[in-house]
Amino acid sequence: MARRSTYAANSVAPAVATVPAAAPVQGRAALRIMRAFAIAFLIAMAVRTFAYQPFYIPTGSMTPNLLAGDYVIVSKFAYGYSRASLPLAGPLRGERVFERQPEHGDVLVFRAPHEPRQAYVKRVIGLPGDQIAMHGGAVYLNGSALGQVALGADALTGLESLREEMADGQGYTVLDRGASELDHVAAFEVPAGHYFVLGDNRDESRDSRVPRPFGPGLVPAAHIVGRADYVLLSVRPDFNLIKPWTWTRIRQARTATRVGAH
Repeated sequence: MARRSTYAANSVAPAVATVPAAAPVQGRAALRIMRAFAIAFLIAMAVRTFAYQPFYIPTGSMTPNLLAGDYVIVSKFAYGYSRASLPLAGPLRGERVFERQPEHGDVLVFRAPHEPRQAYVKRVIGLPGDQIAMHGGAVYLNGSALGQVALGADALTGLESLREEMADGQGYTVLDRGASELDHVAAFEVPAGHYFVLGDNRDESRDSRVPRPFGPGLVPAAHIVGRADYVLLSVRPDFNLIKPWTWTRIRQARTATRVGAH
């Protein structure tokens, strides 16, 4: 009889001792994982809201410097903040906080005044107080034509390409299809709190030359989202993430390339 009771005690005790101890350990591990994911999510949302946000380029209005299919990283703190860059910032209304003025040649992302849900990307040509005019496709800034040097046919589009330079020598490439209604802008002064912007693909861009409601017209400072700094990723039109055989359509040479005048 003693043997039987000893056997029973030895066989039951381990099961009673080990099963309850496992549940709290697994629960704590699950909580740690959930906490890590929550922290990572909050950090990602904070970065996207206040620092950097990716934007997709759907059209060729900024070709050859930005192509359809580019994903650009936009610095949201470069010019301060407004409701355009912080959509939930109701108290800001029409003003900007920590405001800094864009520079000539910057690539600007903004909410179009005539369709506020749509983000546009264009190049800053005129600042508040600047005198702007265009004649035959040449841009005049404060009475002087921006320098233009012919570069020959663009490899991608076959259009005539030119290097356009600001007074400080900073430049970028623009495309010219030929004579166009958009080649002429009567002289005017950019009003306070507004910016004159152009697409680099000059004859295929709705920009400050096109008044509302047909285009954005002059860009109010309150509509600025930020400054495009780098191309994060570039894909060809036939790229599809759920089709692995199209993954070779990534334009690797454009990854991490700088955006802006240089």
